[in-house]
Amino acid sequence: MPPQLQPLGPGVLSLPGAVNSVVVEGEGGRALLVDTGLDGAHTRRLLRALEGAGLTPAAILNTHSHADHHGGNAFVLSRFPELPVYAPPLEAAIIRHPVLEPLSLWGAAPPAELRTKFLLAPASPAQEIGPGVQFPGGVEVELLPVPGHAAGMYAVRVGAVLYAADALFGPEALGKHPLTFCADSAGQKASAAALGELEGVRVVLPGHGDPIPDLAGLVSANLAAYARTTDAVAAALAQGPATVDELLARVGAGLGVTVTTPGAWVLNRAVVSAHLTELLGLGTAALDLAGGVLRARQA
Repeated sequence: MPPQLQPLGPGVLSLPGAVNSVVVEGEGGRALLVDTGLDGAHTRRLLRALEGAGLTPAAILNTHSHADHHGGNAFVLSRFPELPVYAPPLEAAIIRHPVLEPLSLWGAAPPAELRTKFLLAPASPAQEIGPGVQFPGGVEVELLPVPGHAAGMYAVRVGAVLYAADALFGPEALGKHPLTFCADSAGQKASAAALGELEGVRVVLPGHGDPIPDLAGLVSANLAAYARTTDAVAAALAQGPATVDELLARVGAGLGVTVTTPGAWVLNRAVVSAHLTELLGLGTAALDLAGGVLRARQA
């Protein structure tokens, strides 16, 4: 049976997957594709589902630059070479130069172990856009800045439907990944809380997970998960001064996280660093450099 788009609201559909794709209908059977997934395997399904619904792509919108949300661009563009690609300003730069993702995580030219499709997607010509952009095909959406998970990210609202991207995660994803990725944990919490203040949202779709009618409950679950990570980093600091790598080992032990690949290790290390930065900003942690080793400690 061919894949089918799932209705979220009038003119808004989704293709469920490891990463959700959203389709917003415009004029004349044209549609905006929001997030194309990790690779061609997902995107083939997306294009087949579009064809089955009688829709043609008008443009691509990537909510942020993580490979699992824009890796499928290349396959779409192989079929529709003139299709414009849009993304938030900083995220667009990374989508155009995707080596910036593993480079930022590693801190230098990334080794082969970090050049997999999960961290290094094919480049695509993303254009920078702001919240007031007009999309081709008469597609109308509201873009909501939600930085934190990524340095710059948009959630997408169409009437009563909210695609939260990775500003919010479904319950299964939160349970599976206690160290929910973020570049800025304080920003991540602020963005989730801001989404919780929206009125009139009847369906919220996270980037990873099923549609949920309870926006307030989903926001509460995410904020609780983010706070648990901050508390875990604070508890690790309470055990004594430590490098970030030592903190990562302590936090992993405390949360029962087992790391099996270099890619997962650098992602989890970034999460610990982000929450450490938050604690530094709150004045409850400090950095000491001694003997050529940088350690964090309780302030």
